[in-house]
Amino acid sequence: MNLKKTAFLAVLCTVTASAIAQDGTIYPLEAPKEPNAILLGTGGVEGQTSPETWFRQWGDPMARNISTATLTPFLPEPGKANGTAVIVAPGGGFSWLSMGNEGWEVAEALAKQGIAAFVLKYRLNPTPASLEDFSAWMNRPRPTPPPAADPSKGTPAPPPPPQRDLSNQLADAEAAYAMIVNRAKEWGVDTNRIGMIGFSAGAGLTMHSTLHSKTMKLAFIGPIYGGMGPVEVPQDAPPMFNVIATDDFLFRGQFGVIESWFKAGRPVEFHLYQNGGHGFGLGNPNRTSNKWFDAFVHWLDVNGFLSAKAGK
Repeated sequence: MNLKKTAFLAVLCTVTASAIAQDGTIYPLEAPKEPNAILLGTGGVEGQTSPETWFRQWGDPMARNISTATLTPFLPEPGKANGTAVIVAPGGGFSWLSMGNEGWEVAEALAKQGIAAFVLKYRLNPTPASLEDFSAWMNRPRPTPPPAADPSKGTPAPPPPPQRDLSNQLADAEAAYAMIVNRAKEWGVDTNRIGMIGFSAGAGLTMHSTLHSKTMKLAFIGPIYGGMGPVEVPQDAPPMFNVIATDDFLFRGQFGVIESWFKAGRPVEFHLYQNGGHGFGLGNPNRTSNKWFDAFVHWLDVNGFLSAKAGK
């Protein structure tokens, strides 16, 4: 797959040396070529007046103001496909997408394991049109989240966060799933072995799809550094592989979603890492969380998702 190489070639040709630096400054970025992206045809975004634009932060290409959803296949080399497929949902607070760190790089790693991976570029909430205004909006002060419940200290549980309207994102995920099913023979996919993995907001979309979609029948899910609050688990919920670090602001000592899966009697594996922070993708230097992908691949293998099977 040449998509990532093409994208990063465009990056190198369009940004200055300072923009390549691995820091948190937001730099403008010319939209990379996405020759293999397939339109999902799910419509636009109400109230969106700005075109899709890209930027670079922490050395990674990111997209915002996405109003047209796409799906990009990353297929295994001929003869290496095992029939399993994974929808990959990058994160970004539903306001941008970390396309490199949590999308293309993850999909390439999955394809090397014989898995057909599909990066979902889903529709987003509108953000300020200019990069300057967007940067100011990104750096705005945010309230400190309330502490998690601690029964031993009498700390009450905080009220649940307001429900987001994820109807656009769910429709995009459902369209992606339907496209994979419809083209399963072409892509060498076993329709009984389609899973979904997501990061941060993408983990939230993965969980939302699992709990609320009436058309997606996911074989497994992997919410990576997503919300940890309790949920209502359906009786046929898929096996879950869950990852988060103790220094992630979303953790806050909560195990609700893990407990929910366990009490529902559904298979669950949970990895709580000493460090890694938030948004580590496949890993950052000198962090214990860097081995999570190896553990995920082993989990898939033990559960029979890496054994070769013909698409059907």
